[in-house]
Amino acid sequence: MDNTYLVRLKAYDARRGHVLRRYTYAGIKFQEERGWYRVEKPVADYLRTVRQLPGDAYSPLAFDVSTDAEAKAIDAAEADEAKVKRNASDELKLSAARPGGTLTTEDLPKASEEKDTRRTKREKD
Repeated sequence: MDNTYLVRLKAYDARRGHVLRRYTYAGIKFQEERGWYRVEKPVADYLRTVRQLPGDAYSPLAFDVSTDAEAKAIDAAEADEAKVKRNASDELKLSAARPGGTLTTEDLPKASEEKDTRRTKREKD
């Protein structure tokens, strides 16, 4: 299978200009939600040039075209980005506490004291 590539239509993201949800070429209907497709080299070479907006040279590319290893790396990176919650088995950095204990509202200056200091500064100027 050296002469095959994995391709997929980039995920819909209007903000980034990725607006295609399906695309048909050479009798193959590519759908965003279906993920990766294995295609022959000539098809992959053509899909590398397809833009999100036809005829617009500045429009983003419509497809991810990669080898098996590159596709697995892309999927792994996306899985890590999508992961929000950390597990206990993950390598976690220490969340250090502030020195001197917890800061409370009692530690903040009183509003009336702040006003007095502002008045004295204005009077001096």
